[in-house]
Amino acid sequence: MIPALNEAPNLPTVVNSVPTGALHALGWETEVIVVDNASTDDTAAVAAALGATVVSQPERGYGNAYHAGFRAAKGDVIATGDADCTYPFDSLPELLGTLTEADVEFMTTNRLRRENRSAMKRSHTVANYALSALSRALFRNGLRDSQSGMWVFRRYVWDGVEVTSTGMAFSQEIKNAATQAGYRYLEVPIEYRNRQGEVKLNALPDGMANLRQLFEHRFRRSGGERPARYERRHTPA
Repeated sequence: MIPALNEAPNLPTVVNSVPTGALHALGWETEVIVVDNASTDDTAAVAAALGATVVSQPERGYGNAYHAGFRAAKGDVIATGDADCTYPFDSLPELLGTLTEADVEFMTTNRLRRENRSAMKRSHTVANYALSALSRALFRNGLRDSQSGMWVFRRYVWDGVEVTSTGMAFSQEIKNAATQAGYRYLEVPIEYRNRQGEVKLNALPDGMANLRQLFEHRFRRSGGERPARYERRHTPA
């Protein structure tokens, strides 16, 4: 699943990097979903021409895009990443292998390794470290990169968590919600690549919103029960 706001130039690279042939050979039926988040360019048309399923979300916001996309998703396993060429969709066979072999329900990724530093502005790196440290302190889940946008998880996890963020804080909220709910989780390192095209992140307002959301989430009263454990089998990714 790929949220996209005015990413038409990047979509051919991103969509074609999804190794559908290799995944099929491993027993995974794959649907590529692009969520068009009120783009003013040809994002939707380009995605459709590339064979992706296009979901329209007219209300802008990173979280809004994922809320719409998850409603439309049919697969039993969901993998996510941005449309800016930074995330390694070509690593999905290995990531899915780890998900199944480690028998985890929610897997997130860590971009904050020394070898990835050139792909991220220093100010963004510092902010990511700070937010991640605070998130670990509040939720005690040990995750090193609370802001990573690449996750691989069982579809039912989404049905069993309460995630309300409509903006960039969605990324940290879904991780903290899944780990707090008691799902089996794992964080794995990934390669993080140079961003292509216009930067959508508004560093200061997004950072402050994420900071506020961490405290609101930590002290939120949560309702509902997590669903029964999923019986593992090869199903659509």
